[in-house]
Amino acid sequence: MGIHRRALIAALGAASLAAAGGPAAAQGAREVRLDWATYNPVSLVLKEKGLLEKALAPDEVTVRWVQSLGSNKALEFLNAGSIDIGSTAGAAALLARINGNPIKAIYAFSRPEWTALVTRPNTGITAVKDLKGRRVAVTRGTDPHIFLIRSLRGAGLTERDVKLVLLQHPDGRTALDRGDVDAWAGLDPIMAAAEIENGDVLFHRDAAANTWGVLNVREDFAKQNPELTRKVLAAYEEARQLALSDPQELKRILAAATKLPEPVVARQLDRTDLSQPAIGKLQAETILDAGTALLDAGVIPAGTDVGAAVEALIDPRFTPAAR
Repeated sequence: MGIHRRALIAALGAASLAAAGGPAAAQGAREVRLDWATYNPVSLVLKEKGLLEKALAPDEVTVRWVQSLGSNKALEFLNAGSIDIGSTAGAAALLARINGNPIKAIYAFSRPEWTALVTRPNTGITAVKDLKGRRVAVTRGTDPHIFLIRSLRGAGLTERDVKLVLLQHPDGRTALDRGDVDAWAGLDPIMAAAEIENGDVLFHRDAAANTWGVLNVREDFAKQNPELTRKVLAAYEEARQLALSDPQELKRILAAATKLPEPVVARQLDRTDLSQPAIGKLQAETILDAGTALLDAGVIPAGTDVGAAVEALIDPRFTPAAR
């Protein structure tokens, strides 16, 4: 059979499948998988209220929820194709993008001060310089980890000057309170709980060094499903508006998800700004600052064009406020 004839038959076959509702017509996803996380309050509202399920019901697209315990887990899920959309810190997303994780940051779910360096009372640790030679719990690949690196650098130290203990965020708090470590790179709401319930001390804070909470999509998913991606963000935007309009309901939802008391939830939300969802210049500047610091600290390979990586990461096309 000649090449042109085979091509013609293939084209006619594809057209027939499309007309019959076959694979060519069903290229759009029939399911969207996204995460929920206690560090992303908007995701909890979205899940609790079933807003996305309602929005996608006419399209017969189902929703599957997966919990992320930290940016590192969300990024692992995205890289493995286990979820399509996941919530992380902006700087963590940048590191993942530089390391080959094909994601785009498409929405800013919060501008938080969600990390600080934490210790128990009476450890003698009052400043970052006091961490030299001490054991510090941290979750690698998250904003708290990046915050720790930048804080150490600001005090003239590196990761080699401390003894890192790699734990997930909840286990980091437990290790601190048991005395297994001297300090912890904390994350809300677990950090707020440690502060209120155990009297743990946030001995080093820098709100400007906390990078934004961003929603990331797998690049291939967004390319194949642009309208579905927009619908997910439209539902996110509806959830964010609900969170802002009813703070008490937001507290209730967050408390139910975390099983934490109201004062702890209130402390987390006091440190969380949900008012600026459109992703773009503000996030790019903060993430670039973090990336430049990590490049200088040797965490990002020498010669990396951090500015280009930030530009490749951030994609404002799907943000409802930008349409």
